[in-house]
Amino acid sequence: MSTDILEWYVTWRRRRDGDPFRVRMPTLGSVLFTGTSEGARELFRAPVDLLEPPLPNPIEPMVGAASLILARDGRHRRERALLAPAFHRNRISVYGTTIRDAARAELNGDRTGNPWRPGTRVDARAAARALTLRVILAAVFGIDEPVRRAEYTSVTTEFLESFGTVLFLLPGLRRNLLGLSGWERFSAARDRLDELIDAELVRRRADGGGGTDLLALLLETRYEDGAAITDTDLREQLRTLLVAGHETTATALVWALYRLHREPAVLARLRDELASAGTDPDPAELVKLPYLDAVCQETLRLHPPVPIVLRRLTGDFTLRGVSLPAGDTMGIAVQLLHTDSAVWPQPRRFRPERFLERHYSPFEFAPFGGGHRRCVGAALAEYELRIVLATVLTDVRLRLSPRFARGPAPVSVPHTITVGPRTAITFDVVGH
Repeated sequence: MSTDILEWYVTWRRRRDGDPFRVRMPTLGSVLFTGTSEGARELFRAPVDLLEPPLPNPIEPMVGAASLILARDGRHRRERALLAPAFHRNRISVYGTTIRDAARAELNGDRTGNPWRPGTRVDARAAARALTLRVILAAVFGIDEPVRRAEYTSVTTEFLESFGTVLFLLPGLRRNLLGLSGWERFSAARDRLDELIDAELVRRRADGGGGTDLLALLLETRYEDGAAITDTDLREQLRTLLVAGHETTATALVWALYRLHREPAVLARLRDELASAGTDPDPAELVKLPYLDAVCQETLRLHPPVPIVLRRLTGDFTLRGVSLPAGDTMGIAVQLLHTDSAVWPQPRRFRPERFLERHYSPFEFAPFGGGHRRCVGAALAEYELRIVLATVLTDVRLRLSPRFARGPAPVSVPHTITVGPRTAITFDVVGH
């Protein structure tokens, strides 16, 4: 059985009903899903004015209605044009050293006070979350001073963790109850984060702007009509970056380490490639290593950060021969797309070499979605994953703890915006 409950379910439904197939989803009604490259091509190439994000959306309380993820019509095009330059590959290359330094700070025990020394057991999920949050805070807000970083880390962590699976899946529980409900705790955490962001905006403007972080760029950027983004919209875009840039990369890193340490030959080949790059190579050179790239791609294939892509129709459309009227919702089951045996031989085997042997189209491989709504921060997420994984594998030697070294992989469950292992995967440090 699949280690992912969602993957097991959509695989079973397609086996029973064929492709495409319908699934009834809470608040969204009946959704027509496809898991083929032909279906992905049709959906991603559908006319832009026919598609919008389905609402209500379970993550709206976290990111806000102005978020690029939820923006509709011309507003989405306008906001994406504003944000996209901040995530251009040439722009994000300046964060290479920041990412590597954050990884080494975690390995040195900056967060826990316990360096990753031989004999130490580490919780990969906790470490990955802390590390990616540190990177996001530095890249987005330029925060690297210890006291301010600690404040932001505390408030942001509380915000991210307070919106748990129950509030995500059960909107009916999002209500006040004399200050005792999970919804009220989340709302208070969101307010504290917004206060920090608002204070940061005031401080930046008082200082005259400037800087290399994403916030500095967004404060300087203008829409086509010369207008600046409003503080309310900017706050929600920044929250989106925190949410989308935190759990997704952290989860991918955990799965990459897990998969590598279950496949000794793959791990050995990657270590050899990293060693060939020399001592302490420039991060910009690390991300060009072909096998490192293939390992990261194969991890994202088997463990896509967002396992379903949904679009609501504003007009009539036909998906895989099925007519859909305006108001219907269609989607891609990314796990089915990534394990289609017609495209991927031995689809459930972790085999990075497949990405060296051929190029896959965006309709066959879509870990960050596709079309005009593909994740705007995908390049930064991929850049970060490669540098952090390379740094960890170069600086320490790990071994999966006995519980995870054998047997099936941990079950995946929802973690707000993504899915990840239900239990914390642990490693023993065995050397440097």
